[in-house]
Amino acid sequence: MNNKPKSQTFTKKMRILTNSHFKAVLENNLKFSNELLILYCRKNNCDYPRLGISVGKSCGTAVVRNRLKRLLREVFRQSQHQIPPGYDYLLMILPQWLKKFNEEIKPKQAAKKLKFEKLKNSFLALIAQAGIK
Repeated sequence: MNNKPKSQTFTKKMRILTNSHFKAVLENNLKFSNELLILYCRKNNCDYPRLGISVGKSCGTAVVRNRLKRLLREVFRQSQHQIPPGYDYLLMILPQWLKKFNEEIKPKQAAKKLKFEKLKNSFLALIAQAGIK
C-alpha cells in the first residue's frame, strides 16, 4: 500500500519513456551542468513536470547505474513542489562523478557513498541555474 501523499508520487505519466521524447529534450539545447549532473530542459504541454534519466555504462555496472537512477528518481519525487511545472527534465550523471571520490574506490562503493542530499542539492542548483519560472 502506498502511504505517500498524492503530491509526492511519481507516476508513469510523469516519466519520459520514449526515445523520441528523449531526443526532443536533447535537441532543445537548454543544457545546464555542475560537478555531478547535467540537466536538459524543454517546455511540454502538461501542467506537471516530467523526468527522464540517463546513466551511461561509463558510470559503472548495472547495479551501480540502477542505484543512481533510483536516487535521481527519489530526488525528483521529493523536489516536485520546488520545480516549475510544464517542463520535461532530462537528468544525466557526469561520467566523471566517480573521480570525486578516491581513485582507488570501486564504482559500487562510490555509489553507496554518494549521498542523497548531495544529489538533491545538485539538482536544485541546476533548476535555479536554468532560471525557469
